Amino acid sequence: MSQTINLWAMVALVAPLAVLAGIPAANADETRPAGIFEDQTDIGAVKHAGSALYNADTQEYHLAASGTNMWADNDEYHMVWKKMTGDFILRTRARLLGEGVDPHRKLGWIIRQSLDPRSPYVDVAVHGDGLTSLQFRRATGAETEQIEASITGADVIQLARKNGKYKMSVARFGDTFVSEELNDLDLGDDVYVGLFLCSHNPDVVERAVFRNVRIVVPAPDDLVPYRDYIGSNLEIMDVETGTRRIVHRVSDSFQAPNWTPDGNSLIYNRNGRLYRFDIESRTATVLDTDFATRNNNDHVLSFDGKRLGISHHAEEHDGTSIVYVLPATGGTPTKLTQQGPSYLHSWSPDGQFLIYTAQRNDEWDIYRIPSAGGDEVRITRAPGLDDGSEYTRDGKYIYFNSSRTGKMQIWRVKADGSDPEQVTNDGYNDWFPHFSPDGKSVVIISYRDEVEPDDHPFYKHVYLRMFPIEGGKPRVIAYLYGGQGTINVPSWSPDSKQIAFVSNTIQDVSE
Repeated sequence: MSQTINLWAMVALVAPLAVLAGIPAANADETRPAGIFEDQTDIGAVKHAGSALYNADTQEYHLAASGTNMWADNDEYHMVWKKMTGDFILRTRARLLGEGVDPHRKLGWIIRQSLDPRSPYVDVAVHGDGLTSLQFRRATGAETEQIEASITGADVIQLARKNGKYKMSVARFGDTFVSEELNDLDLGDDVYVGLFLCSHNPDVVERAVFRNVRIVVPAPDDLVPYRDYIGSNLEIMDVETGTRRIVHRVSDSFQAPNWTPDGNSLIYNRNGRLYRFDIESRTATVLDTDFATRNNNDHVLSFDGKRLGISHHAEEHDGTSIVYVLPATGGTPTKLTQQGPSYLHSWSPDGQFLIYTAQRNDEWDIYRIPSAGGDEVRITRAPGLDDGSEYTRDGKYIYFNSSRTGKMQIWRVKADGSDPEQVTNDGYNDWFPHFSPDGKSVVIISYRDEVEPDDHPFYKHVYLRMFPIEGGKPRVIAYLYGGQGTINVPSWSPDSKQIAFVSNTIQDVSE
């Protein structure tokens, strides 16, 4: 990215950005699609044509634009857009490039009734001086109004429409969102949706980069959980930078990517089968699990990568989940748990044991069983749901999520089940602690939406958050629409630099 920016800086004096990018300057008559968008255009009578460049490798959008302003009764700026109807969620991480000329240069998401410069619209704008606001024009040619966010300098920008209402959610990367709502703006159902940039100075061309650009079409209100599903994205994220790439998409549901120790593949479940996804070729093949074709998303590789534990809904156990073990390359599973429901979550580092959540005598607790077979041992004993257990890399502790104090929070016990300690204590329902292979960090999924503490449903607003193993306040590393199946199993890369997870959206994907 830095090379591209430096190149822009050098050639800006001698060549238009659109020529450099191989994309013609955009205006009302000459536009070209970019990435997930249909087209691009300058809005209003800009002095210098803007342009957009999409980098398919990094999945970033680079915009260049002039424009007097986006305010009062008339707009001048550049946007890349697509037409949409219904409900949607727009999200990106964005920044302006360079020092800039005017402190009110601005970027963000915008939803317009039309491409006319006087059109009604709503946007989330982040200005050069840090002002972050929800801006809107109620009628053609009306004066622009705004609602300022309680923070400045946001770089994570989200604008959502649901049932005709608009909601701004913004954050500085690592922090949780702050939000403002607009409930009385009528833009109609058919709208133009896009990224925008405005220099706030007609003589100047400013530039910006947009990363992690997502247009999410959420599940409908009448969706029936565990019967109806929407599309899935397999994403890989650089933990240090927060940069994400979508590497695989389907129009139905796959869940719970589990990274193989060689770093070459991910194992996920889809429609009861397990698939091995080759990261380099981006192809998925069915993993042979013999009779076990009703697997849920609780599958875990042993630390040495030689064995795979699965949870299969066995007909001989009335369809309840039973834990099995088989070779990681595929084969006939060997049954371990003799009763259900039993949902696998972790191997011990030495490969001697597996731990799982099981319902016994109307209580949900963590249990341990030898990987070679034998009797199960109860690890936790408090009332309430204990779930999502995972051994620390040294094998000394078991972390898990528990609703024993009301909210679902992260807890830990020693490997024998003694000395329970609460690890997280905040206003979110936290699930599925997963440890980086270097043993330094823990990633969890936290529900932003209100959910029952003992439920981890599909298709909700969630965060992925990370904190040091020594403890501390979790920081957000990903903002997404997901939930069940996003990160149920260990999904760190072997070098502790990346995480794989699933996000969701309604989409039409040709495989």
